Amino acid sequence: MNPRNLWKTRWVALGTGTASLAFTIGIMAQVQTDTSVTHGASTKTVAVERAQVVSVSGNDLVVKMQDGSLRHFANVPESTRVDVDGKELGIHDLKPGMTLQRTITTTTTPKVITTTKSVTGKVWYVQPPSTVILTLDDGSQQKFTIPKGQKFNINGQMTDAWGLQKGMVVSATKVVEEPVTVVEHQRQLTGTMPPPPPAPPADVPILIVVARPMPVPVAPAPTQTAEVAPATLPKTASELPLLGALGAFCLIAGIGLRIRRQIS
Repeated sequence: MNPRNLWKTRWVALGTGTASLAFTIGIMAQVQTDTSVTHGASTKTVAVERAQVVSVSGNDLVVKMQDGSLRHFANVPESTRVDVDGKELGIHDLKPGMTLQRTITTTTTPKVITTTKSVTGKVWYVQPPSTVILTLDDGSQQKFTIPKGQKFNINGQMTDAWGLQKGMVVSATKVVEEPVTVVEHQRQLTGTMPPPPPAPPADVPILIVVARPMPVPVAPAPTQTAEVAPATLPKTASELPLLGALGAFCLIAGIGLRIRRQIS
């Protein structure tokens, strides 16, 4: 089948002579349509996109793609869900630093829709080699196009459109084949939480802060300053009292020695 031909029509006609007209009048019917679908082999493609959440404001989402570009998704629906570590999260649950992954699976299936139309009618008008008008059971008339080279069986003899005559009863089948391609997309959105901050190296001391109640400030006790006597007398003091005391001491000592001698 040539794919460029979207519609392929094939006519198959069988005819009888006018002698059988009385027999076939009672079995003439309207156009009957049957449709069948033939499936071809399906092909699947998987595309994966990864991005990191930059900011979330209301229903607006900004992410950073793997190539470093920023993409803005406005008005993300409330029904959108992201599977993050087994939990279904909405747009308002996303946090900066989270990694999102969208997996798109595309399934392409070729199909051929075959429509078969069968009709039995009496030739009302024929215009060889391409046109015939049949009168159907309900009295309506319908025009049909005869494919090039179509042959008809008339009383066991094969003939073309030139052999059709008015009043002949003809049974015809029209087959239309329409190739179509059905494309289905399946989207899955998952995510992961941002990694925890790295632990400090083992040889680096960890500063631990312990909260303690603040001590009540106590006023310092007053200190008494000892007065140190000056090493030397003030320049205003006089040496006369000292000399007087020495003189009195010598006088008393002399009187004592004199009295002692008189007694002895």
